[in-house]
Amino acid sequence: MSEPRQVLRHEDTPHPFAFTRAEVGWTPHLAPLAEDELTERHLDGLVDAGRAKSDYFRLLARDPEVLKARTLVDKDIFYNVAEGLPRAERELAATAASRRNGCVFCASVHSRFAAHYSKRVDDVDRLLEQGVTTELGERWDAIVAASVALTDTPNAFGEGEIARLRAAGLDDLEIADVVHGAAFFNWANRLMLSIGRPVTPAV
Repeated sequence: MSEPRQVLRHEDTPHPFAFTRAEVGWTPHLAPLAEDELTERHLDGLVDAGRAKSDYFRLLARDPEVLKARTLVDKDIFYNVAEGLPRAERELAATAASRRNGCVFCASVHSRFAAHYSKRVDDVDRLLEQGVTTELGERWDAIVAASVALTDTPNAFGEGEIARLRAAGLDDLEIADVVHGAAFFNWANRLMLSIGRPVTPAV
């Protein structure tokens, strides 16, 4: 019989006090695999060897085939930008979903990308600080609203959100990318919030 997985205790580790573009830590509720426990099967599941440094990915590597499928989907949504939505707006969709779900860690990561690729740092910061109803301009407002609808419940997303995206100038491929980015992080937020929590990094 295998030994039970260790449950980690970190009640005294401080939470981040607000949504931010700054670096935020994350700590798991269950012990991830140690780096020296990773086999070729686990490394194949990680896809990128550098992810072996991450507690999050080493925890997900306990099921390496599922992790590999998850990672390849993630990479296709956010890095395959030859057509469809620009990278900045894919990251905006992920940021909006994360802000709505209350995932401080994911919001910090993807807001940094959204700010970097769009150069609209003030708008991204306003989204983090004021929430998903803040006004960011017609196109970004439509992307955020669609992402929020998908995040609340898939049934809340429909013809009205699609019409608003079309009116803001998005074509079919771009609308699909909004859906993919928001839907993926709607799921990813819930996973991260279930198996761990954000922490304020040590100074």
